[in-house]
Amino acid sequence: MQRICLFPGTFDPVTLGHIDIINRALPLFDKIIVGIGINTSKEPMFSPEKRMEWINTIYKNEPKVDGIIYEGLTINSCKKLGARFILRGIRYVSDFEFEKTIADANRTLDRSIETFFLTGEPKYTSVASTIVRDIIRNGGDASLFLPDEVANSLK
Repeated sequence: MQRICLFPGTFDPVTLGHIDIINRALPLFDKIIVGIGINTSKEPMFSPEKRMEWINTIYKNEPKVDGIIYEGLTINSCKKLGARFILRGIRYVSDFEFEKTIADANRTLDRSIETFFLTGEPKYTSVASTIVRDIIRNGGDASLFLPDEVANSLK
């Protein structure tokens, strides 16, 4: 049975922190599906299609990584995709507290799907999509926080 993992998030935009988590998870799973979630309570800066385009461009030479756009519960998307694992990145203790609550709820909904947490590299701790969006909105240079494929597309 393949070890399929869903890495859910908004990825608005895809940052070096996201790439760090995906790259370090590659040896752990047979397939990583980057799930661009549609969250009706958030107002994204970039379209889901643009975010998926970035993932597909960044990982065009990595057959173990695919991108999808999904709505609804992450656990339901896992079931549809045959993913038995959810991947989440942790930067701070506060991230863990929030993510553990979600992982506990997901485990209650389906005990066959397990959540894995990877801590981000210290150099990416301050890289958050919210901060990157603020830099972009205010005309700053966000390229230090973004993969080249994303930074180049914003020029």
